[in-house]
Amino acid sequence: MPMKSVKIKKIPVGILGVTGMVGQKLLSLLQNHPWFDVAAVAASKNSKGKKLGSFTIYSAEDDIEEISKKCRIIFSAINAKNEQKDFIKKIEEAYAARGVAVVSNNSAHRWTKDVPMIIPEINPHHLDIIRAQRKKRGWTSGLIVTKPNCSVQSYVPLLHAWKKLVPKRVIVSTYQAISGAGKNLETWPEMADNVIPYISGEEEKSEQEPSKILGRINKLKKDEFVLEDAIKISANCIRVPVTDGHLAAISVEFQKETSGKELIKLLEDFKNPLASLNLPSAPMPLITYFKEPDRPQTRIDRDLYNGMGISVGRIRRDQVLGWKCVALSHNTIRGAAGGSVLTAELLVKKGYIK
Repeated sequence: MPMKSVKIKKIPVGILGVTGMVGQKLLSLLQNHPWFDVAAVAASKNSKGKKLGSFTIYSAEDDIEEISKKCRIIFSAINAKNEQKDFIKKIEEAYAARGVAVVSNNSAHRWTKDVPMIIPEINPHHLDIIRAQRKKRGWTSGLIVTKPNCSVQSYVPLLHAWKKLVPKRVIVSTYQAISGAGKNLETWPEMADNVIPYISGEEEKSEQEPSKILGRINKLKKDEFVLEDAIKISANCIRVPVTDGHLAAISVEFQKETSGKELIKLLEDFKNPLASLNLPSAPMPLITYFKEPDRPQTRIDRDLYNGMGISVGRIRRDQVLGWKCVALSHNTIRGAAGGSVLTAELLVKKGYIK
């Protein structure tokens, strides 16, 4: 007698900022997700009532009550310009106060003291601060977690994998795709055959955000982080005419003596804390080292492990800082939508979302 198939009850989720590039990528990644089911999509007031496939778009600001009743998790992909950050904070806090877990892809809450900034394979233990966050704010099941800027994804995992060598100084130049600005070559024709040596706010984020990711929860106060200040980072962020993928050229000075062979081995032997959790979006391995001298390449390597893998190559001596290499990550998947989905999966597995 054939066994009956068991239908798994999925967790209802919503997307804020669904009309933007990251929102669209989130919708695509969540369409057939084994754990999550998209129950609501929202954007600005101007988009309210419009159709997006089978969805009717809500207002992220005006329909908080209705969306919160439909969803257990909210993926916030609202575009956070500097003048809008307080506005976005209030919206995300309003959802969390109604019992919703908010996984934010924008920068509004990255420096809020009790909000963890998560790269799931690097600092999953930072989710422990959620207990203090809930107690402080009077939330029972709501929470806010944010992910870091897309530009740090390709080099912070390397620094973490090399932590036993004690990285001291880092110079990084990131060559960033136009999708990082929410555009493509059709909508931004002036990027064709061009390189722009300035991306507003990007260098500050690239230099400062690793200090929170690599830091620790304050043992005394428990509702804030102690930043990692031993690593000094200098960043140049450059826009280049490719569709997706942020390539980084990295030079590192270590406190301890090492070799190219050891650096490669530490990457290949990186102990991934997600390895035993069976998360649907987790790449295995996180870091792939290419021995070929011309890899990684943006076009052919950015989709490694469905865009969630990080690729590294050209580890070699550097005359100034000691060692240098090249690394690549997909900015709209690993650095944005995919990183948010993986963070939500981790929250579920760790019991923060029932």
